Amino acid sequence: MSGDRGPRVAPLRPGDLRRLGRYEVLGRLGEGGMGTVYLARDPNGRQVAIKVIRAELTIDDEFRRRFRGEVNRARQVPPFCTAEVLDADPNHERPYLVVEYVEGPSLTAVVEERGPLTPANLHGLAIGVATALTAIHGAGVIHRDLKPSNVLLAPGSPKVIDFGIARAVEATSWHTRTNQMVGTVAYMAPERFGSDAGTALTPAADVFAWGAVVAYAGTGRTPFGADTPPVVATRILTGHPDLTGLVPPLRDLVERTLAKDPAQRPTSRELLDMLLAAGPHRPAVVAAALAEQPALLVAAEEAQAATDHHPVRQATAAAVPPELAEAAAGPTGSATTYLGPPALDSPVAEPTPPSFAPDAALVPSEPAPAPPAPAAVAAPAPRTGGRMGRIANLALALAVLVTSLTVAGVVTGVLPFDRSDDPAGAGPSGTPAASSPSGSARASQVVIEDPLTAPRGWRVRDDQAEKTTCRFDSGLVVTRAQQGSYRCPGPMDAHTDFTVAVDVRLRTEGACAAIWFRFDGPAGYLLRICQEGYHLATHGAGDGRTVRVLRTILFASALPLGDTVRVGVAVEGTTIALERDGDPVGTVQDTTFARGRTVLGIFSQTPDHAPPFRVTFNDLEIRAFTP
Repeated sequence: MSGDRGPRVAPLRPGDLRRLGRYEVLGRLGEGGMGTVYLARDPNGRQVAIKVIRAELTIDDEFRRRFRGEVNRARQVPPFCTAEVLDADPNHERPYLVVEYVEGPSLTAVVEERGPLTPANLHGLAIGVATALTAIHGAGVIHRDLKPSNVLLAPGSPKVIDFGIARAVEATSWHTRTNQMVGTVAYMAPERFGSDAGTALTPAADVFAWGAVVAYAGTGRTPFGADTPPVVATRILTGHPDLTGLVPPLRDLVERTLAKDPAQRPTSRELLDMLLAAGPHRPAVVAAALAEQPALLVAAEEAQAATDHHPVRQATAAAVPPELAEAAAGPTGSATTYLGPPALDSPVAEPTPPSFAPDAALVPSEPAPAPPAPAAVAAPAPRTGGRMGRIANLALALAVLVTSLTVAGVVTGVLPFDRSDDPAGAGPSGTPAASSPSGSARASQVVIEDPLTAPRGWRVRDDQAEKTTCRFDSGLVVTRAQQGSYRCPGPMDAHTDFTVAVDVRLRTEGACAAIWFRFDGPAGYLLRICQEGYHLATHGAGDGRTVRVLRTILFASALPLGDTVRVGVAVEGTTIALERDGDPVGTVQDTTFARGRTVLGIFSQTPDHAPPFRVTFNDLEIRAFTP
């Protein structure tokens, strides 16, 4: 669903910068109320888009502070129908933001040239923008300036740009000037025209903008159109939208999103769910749109999974969902814990090897002695995979709840179960006791448990641009056809003190499996599992790229290709303890990262070996220590 031309690149003007930080500026892509957008090239030759903030804002220290905070939040937005935020420098003389360069015209350009979108393309646009808002809102960000010019019709799926920085501009003293407001009036929610618009804004304002954008795309005009912005604002506040030309069911959804009362509008996630109504309730035009754009369906489903965090409620017979009733007739006896719907991370690739900074105080070539107080990483319970495994998990969850067993707590939808029959023993409230890195027994509970034999917590990814795939073939198989690292999309649950255990197989020469943990945004700890041994490092501290080796633990003999090694990591406070096949191999003290996600992937930087590189993961279990 793209136009026949990409963004027009205009020549640089005499006053334009030719270089911003490490980026070479190539031309102009556009100009707006917040600044100028340039096409640029990074040191690796990748084209990017750079938004340089307007000069009058740069003298405002409050703006720079807010800009820094908003950019950090925007970088947490997974790239589901959004242009990924790559870099920023709020301290530069002219603060700038670097985002993914999207090949494709804006919705404004397409509608102006060709008129309203066809029904299938219109529904594809509606799904794509709702997917982007679901991802944006799920990361705690509000776009604030959603409009047709900020929707690019890229090949595969629409892309929403310019999220995450409008608030930094609105909150500065510059915003207090008469008649100054960030955004385009025709797409602003009624609450934005109130005296407290700067503090009371919620994601519902973006949902209103979604309705106005879809109405424009389907009719060629804005729903509250008038000759002047003040009249448009008055109609938004008091009038009814003109949706002539839109037909049900999309018209009905647009009408709901344009409600005057924010509380009457659906959330972005609810909107996406309604747009993707499956089975016999899915309109033919929606099915056609998704059939034409398979990448759009993948992005939408991943955004749904990433925001699937529902509190656990006490179950009653009347609340039994249909799939549990179906499970009653299915196989029983599974010991797999149901951990709720998966939440996904976005895949992250680093096409060129990052820089390494070994710690001079450590000797990487020497095998490390065993620590005096190792961590014990609990062995996983039996697992089942696929649809029947999920149904069995749901049935088990219901049985535990309705028989009034103790629920020890809720962690992003996780149901902790009494495992007092576990030979390892149980801690308080039915949670098993485990040895922490400090050597003391601490209660823990399973928070993620996945056999990694089918899409569940981790998902399929085929990234042609990065020559990397994350697929399932008797395990999560990660294959990369070039040097560098890649993180597969997986759960976004963040943990502080926890254990990780996973089976790893190295499949090709030079391949290293990778586990990132306490990983938040562009940085966290990295454990590389290679044939010669473990390499524990910090990855991305400070600059998002540098790998600083904390400790190298060499194996007595090289790990044979295809052999399974059970990798264990236990983290408590500043102590990181490592295991191989249940045996302690070393500990490290480090204070760099305190909390974050656990991510699986591949990390190969071996000039002596040629790609492809391939690794397999199985039977992952993460346990969080309980207070």
